[in-house]
Amino acid sequence: MSLKYAVRRIGAFLLTIVLAATLNFVIPRLTPQDPIVTLLGRMASRGLIVEGGEQIIEMYRQRFGLDRPLYVQYLNYMSNLLLHGDLGYSLSYFPAKAESVILRAVPWTVGLLTVITLITFVIGNILGALAAWPKVPKSFKYLIYLFMPLSAMPYYLLAMILLYLFAVMLRLFPLGGSFTVGGVRGLNWSTIVDLLHHATLPALSIILAVAGFWVLSMRGTMTMVLGEDFLIYARAKGLHEWRVFARYAMRNALLPQVTALAIDLSKVVSGQVLVEVIFNFPGVGWVLYNALRTADYFVIQGVVMFVIVSVALATLIIDLIYPLLDPRIKYEEAMR
Repeated sequence: MSLKYAVRRIGAFLLTIVLAATLNFVIPRLTPQDPIVTLLGRMASRGLIVEGGEQIIEMYRQRFGLDRPLYVQYLNYMSNLLLHGDLGYSLSYFPAKAESVILRAVPWTVGLLTVITLITFVIGNILGALAAWPKVPKSFKYLIYLFMPLSAMPYYLLAMILLYLFAVMLRLFPLGGSFTVGGVRGLNWSTIVDLLHHATLPALSIILAVAGFWVLSMRGTMTMVLGEDFLIYARAKGLHEWRVFARYAMRNALLPQVTALAIDLSKVVSGQVLVEVIFNFPGVGWVLYNALRTADYFVIQGVVMFVIVSVALATLIIDLIYPLLDPRIKYEEAMR
């Protein structure tokens, strides 16, 4: 990979962040009214108690210069956000900052998302590759039809079905949350088991839906690889069939899947937000739900920025490591 390409990709990533931050600035200013005063008035009309409302208004006017020209407001906003990571004060948890509210939930979302991505990518691609391999028993290939309806189901619908079956009917898993209420937490096996017990259904609802996509996609990619000359050459050398499968066929079929991983990651992130709400899981999705209920606009803006940055960063990382997976790729040649 050339340095020139890496610089361009990092520049595109930074441009994405700047554009997202700009949209966060522009949207609340499309209305002729002061967004802070309007939001606080709307919350008060619903019977919600806003402590320190006058302090919030004055603080935001000073922080972002709402009485100053628009370009000055924009520069203040961008400098506070990009240079200091300041998203503003949360309206629901004032005087707490919006970023502190979101950062408390980030480990839950990132942890669940990492586990889901690894499990679905590995299991889905292995099952998809086996479904297309000629030496596999035909009975195994019929398993792919179990994933076809699951891949077409929305995450939230599958989450509600699992919740009803395993939490309401069978009572094998809790209805939601992250730990048992009243339980003692610590760095021990009982706490880990309790956490996994609560996270099983949220993770399973996304794994079942996403794994079907990887199975179907990998089967199609694997089918195109089967007729390549390098497989015939590998068998002619007398290599074991499973070595031909894993080292030659599946390894080459995985390359398009890595690209698809970057594209599909945004769907997984958005789906996880809804799943967290359904299972009352204390991640970014649950924070977003509470912020929407209480009109906590600056927390909403922060969650939007978090999702955009997460997807853009993951896409950047996958794009940069792609030449390491396939040394034949030369970005500098493709860009000429």
